[in-house]
Amino acid sequence: MRGDQLCAVFVATVSTLVFPLRCQERSSDDSRTDFGSFREQIHRLHEVNSEEFIRHLYFQCGSCWAFSVVGAVQSVHAIGGSQLEQLSVQQVLDCSFQNEGCNGGSPVRALNWLKQTRIKVVPQSEYSYKAKTGICHFFSQSHGGVAVKNFAAHDFSGQEEAMMGQLVEHGPLAAVVDAVSWQDYLGGIIQHHCSSHWSNHAVLVIGYDTTGDIPYWIVQNSWGTTWGNEGYVYIKIGGNVCGVADTVAAVYL
Repeated sequence: MRGDQLCAVFVATVSTLVFPLRCQERSSDDSRTDFGSFREQIHRLHEVNSEEFIRHLYFQCGSCWAFSVVGAVQSVHAIGGSQLEQLSVQQVLDCSFQNEGCNGGSPVRALNWLKQTRIKVVPQSEYSYKAKTGICHFFSQSHGGVAVKNFAAHDFSGQEEAMMGQLVEHGPLAAVVDAVSWQDYLGGIIQHHCSSHWSNHAVLVIGYDTTGDIPYWIVQNSWGTTWGNEGYVYIKIGGNVCGVADTVAAVYL
């Protein structure tokens, strides 16, 4: 462990309800996860009269993979000294041809697309979120935005201290987790009963805290600020709880 410290890396993300990473039924020749029952459970759990939740619930699609990637890009951009600006999730959702829009996707595939094409992610104000897959809008290379130079994908299972180092060095990390048990999360540190067997959701790991008896990751989810710790979840460091260290990506701008 890296001593007793609190590392809260700067984060600039959009808090909106999104559904799991993979959004289609599993087939014999694909690794996509069946998440239909998980979506139904989330709907039933949050059948409340909250205007904020209803807005989140009915204007969403399976775009957590895009939120995770864009959250990492805009956070690292701001950490580098640029003006804080929300970037377009919808652009990544519409244009990342290696993914399937609202039907699910992979943060690594999205980052690979950004790296290969050198397409700039434009501000959200120029390409607003619609919560549905649309036609890709193209912009000229001279248009303003943020381009991804490179990224690194890691499997840090059993090496979470190294993951801490990556976060400190490179900024918030896009991560894929098993979030099935999160429907019951009300706060505190998740330590048990959160498997790493079913990757179904993408999030942003923004920091860690090792000052207390139980060290934990600080993770920003995208299910709104009424969920968890004002939109965040704390996951125990060590043991790869929720599969938080299995698939992690750092962004280089």
